[in-house]
Amino acid sequence: MNRIERTSRTLTQLGLALGFVVLASELPHSAADDWTQFRGRDALGIADGQNLPDSWDVESGENIRWKTRIPGLGHACPIVSRGRVFIVTADSGNPDPELRLGLYGDFESVSEDKPQAWRVYCLSQASGRVLWWRTLHRGVPAIKRHAKASHANSTPVTDGERVVVLLGSEGLHCLDFCGRLLWRRDLGVLDSGYFAVPEAQWGFGSSPIIYDDMVILQCDVQKNSFLAAFDIHDGRELWRTPRADVPTWSTPTIVQGASRTELVVNGFKHAGGYDPSNGEPLWKLGGGGDIPVPTPVFAHNLIFLSSAHGSDRPLCAVRPGAGGDLTPPNDNTLDESLAWYKRRDGIYMQTPIVYGDYLYACRDNGVLSCYEARTGERLYQKRLGSGTGGFTASPVAADGKLYFTSEEGSIYIVAAGPEFKQVASNEMGASCMATPGISGGLLIVRTSDHVFAIGNPPVELVPVNQSRTSGRTPSMLQRLRSWRCRR
Repeated sequence: MNRIERTSRTLTQLGLALGFVVLASELPHSAADDWTQFRGRDALGIADGQNLPDSWDVESGENIRWKTRIPGLGHACPIVSRGRVFIVTADSGNPDPELRLGLYGDFESVSEDKPQAWRVYCLSQASGRVLWWRTLHRGVPAIKRHAKASHANSTPVTDGERVVVLLGSEGLHCLDFCGRLLWRRDLGVLDSGYFAVPEAQWGFGSSPIIYDDMVILQCDVQKNSFLAAFDIHDGRELWRTPRADVPTWSTPTIVQGASRTELVVNGFKHAGGYDPSNGEPLWKLGGGGDIPVPTPVFAHNLIFLSSAHGSDRPLCAVRPGAGGDLTPPNDNTLDESLAWYKRRDGIYMQTPIVYGDYLYACRDNGVLSCYEARTGERLYQKRLGSGTGGFTASPVAADGKLYFTSEEGSIYIVAAGPEFKQVASNEMGASCMATPGISGGLLIVRTSDHVFAIGNPPVELVPVNQSRTSGRTPSMLQRLRSWRCRR
């Protein structure tokens, strides 16, 4: 009889009477625990029931469950499904290029004429071990990047069977969970940059989403911007809607309203809602910041939009089911579909987060504001950090705490609620531009060169009503506990 058979027989003999306490990570996988796209399910950034630690130490390894080096440079966020972590990178084969971090206004591009290899890595969520990797494209980048950006900015998305990777001008790719390429679509050159200075190319940043077996893309670029949907099974284009807008770096959101489902996008000239079944426009909102980055968020039956840069930087809440042009006139009168509208409170890079009754919006310089989500009343405004560093990654939340990641690699933990309370801050030891993921009791953080899994140490399998130090634990049970915790 082999070891597994002996262990199985032992477990049967022990039965349910022992009342084992089992580590959560050893329980069967639940799709509800997956982090399948940018900012997780519906881009909300929330995963409760995680029991994450408040402190960790990269150097000593305290509460670092694993770390894995990823060659190259990429700001695509980690996604998690079925015990696998997916990471996208662009690797030139040379030492990793430096990023110019911090608060500055230069718009010049970084030109790199050496070939890159765009790859997707699949890691074990339990150990961080590389299960497989695949090169999706090789060549000199078609578009330059911003000094803070990479050539792999877009976060992949998965439906639990396929992984869809958008590489901008280097194409749209769909793989299965074994790394086999299922299909690829050439989208042409997608030139993203500052519309006022077209030669300033900054790199593509919008991420794909999946809805109703469709892969939906927002491709706002210098010329011929569009929304499009592709069949997830074979990559066929199902519909395409032109957009008269300048480049944006926002990811679309699906809104399940009471009367209809809407595809909501951010934009400068045309933030708005579309019919996801055919791409037909439903409503629009103009007059925002002219470099839109934050993703729309839906909570409390309201759609929250933010944008900054330019004359206005609005933060607002739109009621689903709207129609027509909602753009407020200069006299500050609001369309009835606008629940509230704050013309100067918008944030630039981060996507706001709605957690409980409150909306949290953090600016590039770390100034964090908390609002009553339904009314827009601001409850506090406090600064994270010194004010000299930048914040690009979007916040995430779990178990009553919010996690804000600075570009320099400081992660600030703030208690959720109407009063500001910083719980802790922890250093990653490297720059962080990607939004973390949360799944399976792990905070998964991508730095410039590694992916880290942060979590409390695994708990041993312990019989209820029996002390670990009593000396009466049978050796057979000790062997079972050891096996369960090592597997």
